[in-house]
Amino acid sequence: MSDHPSWGAPGDPPGQPGRGQTDPGQPGPYPPYDGPPYGQPPPYGQPPPYGQPPPYGQYPSYGQYPSYGQYGYRAPGPQPGGIPLRPMGVGDILAGALTSIRRNPVATLGLSAILLTIYGVASTALWLVVRHVTGNLDLSSGQTLTPAQSRHLLFEVFAVVLPSALGVFALAFMVEIVLTGLLTVVIGRGVLGLRVSMGDAWRLALPRLPAILGAIVLSGLMVFVPLAVLAVIITILVLVHAYAGAVILGVLGGMALICLDVWLSVSFSLAAPAVVLERQSPARALRRSWRLVRGSFWRVFGILLLAGLIVSAASFALQIPFSVGEAVAGGAGGMFGLAGTRTVAAVIIGAVGSTVASSVTRPVIAGVIVLLYLDMRMRKEGLDLALQGAAAGQPLTGDEFETMWRPPA
Repeated sequence: MSDHPSWGAPGDPPGQPGRGQTDPGQPGPYPPYDGPPYGQPPPYGQPPPYGQPPPYGQYPSYGQYPSYGQYGYRAPGPQPGGIPLRPMGVGDILAGALTSIRRNPVATLGLSAILLTIYGVASTALWLVVRHVTGNLDLSSGQTLTPAQSRHLLFEVFAVVLPSALGVFALAFMVEIVLTGLLTVVIGRGVLGLRVSMGDAWRLALPRLPAILGAIVLSGLMVFVPLAVLAVIITILVLVHAYAGAVILGVLGGMALICLDVWLSVSFSLAAPAVVLERQSPARALRRSWRLVRGSFWRVFGILLLAGLIVSAASFALQIPFSVGEAVAGGAGGMFGLAGTRTVAAVIIGAVGSTVASSVTRPVIAGVIVLLYLDMRMRKEGLDLALQGAAAGQPLTGDEFETMWRPPA
């Protein structure tokens, strides 16, 4: 007879295991459970049981989450903004960018159209200024200028054309910064199912514009400094009449700088979302982007390249009708290679076509960059599980990208 009379419940045969019980002296069909008590979260730094998000406000330490797909199928996450909160593939990112635009066209296409129209008007005005300064000059036919005409032309160039060109360049730079901040806010919050109006986008993005400018300037300096050093070395070689060395260094150094430029551009491509959505400083945003891209350079590079090719093809298709109209209106070297001087009507038609194409395609690029940023955080930091846990506990507010756990600085 067994030494364990307490196996069974009242009414069970004596000496036999009760219903749902096993002999304590024999191994059961399942291994013993050594996790935390039921209903309590796992200790800090350990991932939750598979398939369960962490409790709201508790997140694992950096690197504890398994990589996407390591343990098989990962259940699709919720889609509050039409974009699944889970690591995404290339198709998900491209489709998600279009979904963001479709769900909030006023704050994406509308903002792009307003800002790019301002720039289009300024660039068209610059062309009209240049046309007025040059007047009826036709230097291609061998016309020579008198000393008085040369002095007048130089004065007009330095007094009117050059300041106008610098102003248009500065305006283009400002439009790009503002558009980056606004679209990042709209698309980032749209992923969480929040609709952002134009006024809300301005209110949220305006304080982050100086940081975006700082990040762009810092990344530009990292490219400019090697270029300046190479230029100085080549100049010294030319001054000492080492022409062969200057040519070889120029060719090899130029190729190396191109590779460096691509590498830095991809590595810092996620800095804008870090500045806007996480409210990082410029330097920290660049380091943040570097860490997110590290180990996934070729994936990020491939997605950005594919998106760029698609956007370029779409931009070309959108401008075809306007290019035809520009050529018919007298655009020099238009779509069909028609010769002649560009008329005012041709310039206006071309500017309208460029504005329309850019207004449609620029939000797509912004959407791809924002979704790449989210995808990298989901894959490396388990942001999708944290967002799912937050969404289960209370409505999302749009500040989760900043308050959710991330690696320490």
